[in-house]
Amino acid sequence: MDMDERKLKILQAIIQNYMETGEPVGSRTISKYTDLNLSSATIRNEMSDLEDMGYILQPHTSAGRIPSDKGYRLYVDTMLEKKDREVADIKDLFLEKTDKLETVLKQVARLLSENTNYTTLVSKPKYEHKKVKFTQLSMVNETQLLVIIVIEGNIVKDKFVNLTEPIEESQVPQINFLLNTALDGLDLTEINMALIHKMKEQAGQYAGVVGVILDAIAAAVAEEDDYVMITSGATNILKYPELSDKEKATKLLSILEEKDTLSHWINASGDDTDHNIQVYIGDESPVEAMKDCSVVTATYHIDEGVYGKIGIVGPKRMDYEKVVGTLENTMKQLDAIFKK
Repeated sequence: MDMDERKLKILQAIIQNYMETGEPVGSRTISKYTDLNLSSATIRNEMSDLEDMGYILQPHTSAGRIPSDKGYRLYVDTMLEKKDREVADIKDLFLEKTDKLETVLKQVARLLSENTNYTTLVSKPKYEHKKVKFTQLSMVNETQLLVIIVIEGNIVKDKFVNLTEPIEESQVPQINFLLNTALDGLDLTEINMALIHKMKEQAGQYAGVVGVILDAIAAAVAEEDDYVMITSGATNILKYPELSDKEKATKLLSILEEKDTLSHWINASGDDTDHNIQVYIGDESPVEAMKDCSVVTATYHIDEGVYGKIGIVGPKRMDYEKVVGTLENTMKQLDAIFKK
């Protein structure tokens, strides 16, 4: 007897329902739980086959079924195979999108500096939400694991974890299953001591391993992303006499090289609602070297909770109407590109 797709879906539904309720699962429950549109009688026949194959058990007469160890094993292996594919697909997609995104943002920076005759700053996007989608453990050796974490926005992070005690390779899928069951959809702030204690209890003799892995996941999710800043038209500031004397020009050009400082300021300015155009005039800028300048910033959106900033730097006598209008038009074009 072969395990076909229909049987596998029914087995998955039994396991998921049993994990949620802790109660034996009957055919009527499965008929509502799956998208197979099968009758209870058909499902009973499939469940009988699954029992004969050793994937589910009937704890007592007239009761529903519960998964066997063999059933759990197939479920975990199938899940991990699917997650492996998802990780690979997400990495490929993310690299492709990143390359495309950087090209677009560089073009935007160049065009804005050319159209306005001012200096343009464009930050790569930041990610507001840091919820865990799933994790994948890979064994490097008996005392080291590679932990791959996918967070909301399909951002892939990884950490190597050194273990204080050796672990058998056969235990890795079970630990991975525990992690995914407990952490799916949780924000970093929701991974609290009570949850950690519960997971360690469930891990039994591998409580220490789970603790180390959770520390690695928390560190990876909490990491500040490297908010790369793209600049264009830096020398445009030399066109304006009030900014072109040697001392002021040197300070301005130097601060434009300090991309971390600019990135954190630009990304922190205002909020991420709509396009959020903000104008900072002279002393309103927190950057000392820009006290003789004006800076106009706007927000572009790629996805919910994924956004970046564009800033235009010029003299205080800049053409504000033209700059704001150009930024509004640019934001609309970026929306059309990113939200296709």
